Amino acid sequence: MKAVLLARGLGSRMQQEGDASLTAVQAAAAAAGAKGMMPIGPRPFLDYVLSALADAGCTSVCFVVAPDHDAIRAHYDGAGRPARLTIDYAVQPIADGTARAVQSAQRFAGREAFLVLNSDNLYPATVLRALVDLDGPGLPAYAVDSLVRDSGFPRDRVMGFAAIDVDDRGHLTRIIEKPGREYYDRMGSRALISMNVWRFDDRIFEACRDVPLSQRGEYELPEAVGLAVSRGDIFRTFPATGAVLDLSRRSDVSLVNARLAGVEARP
Repeated sequence: MKAVLLARGLGSRMQQEGDASLTAVQAAAAAAGAKGMMPIGPRPFLDYVLSALADAGCTSVCFVVAPDHDAIRAHYDGAGRPARLTIDYAVQPIADGTARAVQSAQRFAGREAFLVLNSDNLYPATVLRALVDLDGPGLPAYAVDSLVRDSGFPRDRVMGFAAIDVDDRGHLTRIIEKPGREYYDRMGSRALISMNVWRFDDRIFEACRDVPLSQRGEYELPEAVGLAVSRGDIFRTFPATGAVLDLSRRSDVSLVNARLAGVEARP
């Protein structure tokens, strides 16, 4: 199985000054918006992401990067070269959204199935393995209480994530970006959340090409998935549990440090 890691983002939230206590090296990575290269213990965060992908059965990974991606390439083509994965790169010239980022990796993916995930999220290998084993496109579905309990997210933060609606077969029918507290209060324990990790096949590229600009002025992957669903593509969902570590803000660093203390990365 191939995997595409979206590492092109500007890291604007990470660049914002905060009260987080960072080491000098971590502060430099935060200032550069280099979330994936943030040192966590002795290794960059991306090493843990790659290790989980390898544990799940992935054998090749493509980083979608900015034109100035020297730090990532220098590490993973040099001393940090993975033992269990091959690394490729796809350049997204302009930071115009995650749908365009996925399009950038079309040459790498070809006609094979592949996973897509953000470079600042670490998922349990068991969840990634379940995606690998799916028969077709799909995504994990998380419950609010599970994310609060397992991942350590404040409930208010979870309610800012995208919600998903599924039918009685477990097929995705709708993605609702930032639905708000009223939605989650109404849905209660039935509310399900997408944590932006996907299994796709080559049909997603047509949707990524055709998706219109979002209200934020970007071509966004969840909206491309919604377009694909509207065209009849089936996305299977499955219940997912376990900690999802998010490294999108400076305040996340201490929790991620604590959760990964003593964890060995074997990319």
